[in-house]
Amino acid sequence: MRFVGQLFAIATLASVVGVSHAQIPQPAGGQTGSFAEGDLPLESGQSIKDFSISYETYGTLNADKSNAILMVTAIGGTHHRLDYLIGPGKALDTNRYFIITTDAIGNGLTTSPSNSTKQLGMAFPRFVIRDMVESQYRLVTGRFGITHLFAVVGASMGGMQTLQWGVSHPDMMDALVPIVPLGRTPAWTKTVLELTRQEIMSDPAWDDGHYTQGQEPEQGMRLWAGTLALITRTPELMKNTLPDNANATGKGTGKGTGKATNDATTDAAAWLRKTQDSTWKNFDARNWIYQTWAYDAHNLGTTPGFNGDYHQALRSIRARVLVLAGVGDLLNPEPEALEVARYVHGAQFESIEPRWPSGHFSAAGVTQPEVDFQNREIGAFLTKVAAQQHPD
Repeated sequence: MRFVGQLFAIATLASVVGVSHAQIPQPAGGQTGSFAEGDLPLESGQSIKDFSISYETYGTLNADKSNAILMVTAIGGTHHRLDYLIGPGKALDTNRYFIITTDAIGNGLTTSPSNSTKQLGMAFPRFVIRDMVESQYRLVTGRFGITHLFAVVGASMGGMQTLQWGVSHPDMMDALVPIVPLGRTPAWTKTVLELTRQEIMSDPAWDDGHYTQGQEPEQGMRLWAGTLALITRTPELMKNTLPDNANATGKGTGKGTGKATNDATTDAAAWLRKTQDSTWKNFDARNWIYQTWAYDAHNLGTTPGFNGDYHQALRSIRARVLVLAGVGDLLNPEPEALEVARYVHGAQFESIEPRWPSGHFSAAGVTQPEVDFQNREIGAFLTKVAAQQHPD
């Protein structure tokens, strides 16, 4: 089948979602920058000292500053996380919109445990998703003088920040597009992330986070890369990414030479090693630990003023919302995204390319069917919102 063949050819090249997107062409004409915000107060009462947020912009901000879209990034991701949506004629059309793509606290470009000059490594204070949002609010208002955004868009942890924007600043935007998001982190996801932390911290080279450059916990990070590669995919996607030679040939039953079974096992091991080789160096272990702590703590209901009432927090969102979920998502389960859509007034819910249940990987931006689906659905949604806001 042509559809399956396309996905097979592309999916075999991709590594962990949110961590590596080097194979996706970057939009043209970007302007990079870093905005120094001074000390960033955190919800915990601590602060990140000498905080700077990294960003890149595309397109032109119009005279009344009404065409700005903020892109917030995934765990382990950078401001290039949604490059597949940015450019002329795409969902985030740079001929129409001014796109601000940002780096989250702890991703190694914005101030992080790995690069802080005042709070390096494990001396860095813990932060939460709402702290990320407030750092972005300072950027939007302080650097660009924007008091109202047209939209906020993000995938995975970016989708979580997108929803938090809608709760923390309900009058700040016209539209929200959370992609494979969570409104609160379930026990399943917390357990997955705890496993990745244990894998990293069990490596003697971790040294309580005091390792130096060149002495990174490689073995722990290799396990981390393998776990993420699987949890962000689905059995259905893997079936076509890595064909089962034993099933394909009708052999490998354990009788005779067993060659087909051995070939299938070898293929799986080779794929895993290749994935680990291409991924483990892409993100600092301490940054991962800190971002997963923020991921774990996420709950819109704990936003000040809601007394832990998750559903009331969702009902407080005033922007138009398009929720995009991954079928069979094993990291941010699809039912969580569906619950978000049920409680946000007027929210639209879509499963990304349902013909191919790719889970979290359906928002990776590396398979043409899901790229086309997202550009089509998000582009149409934003056009509709713009028309309703400005009917003339």
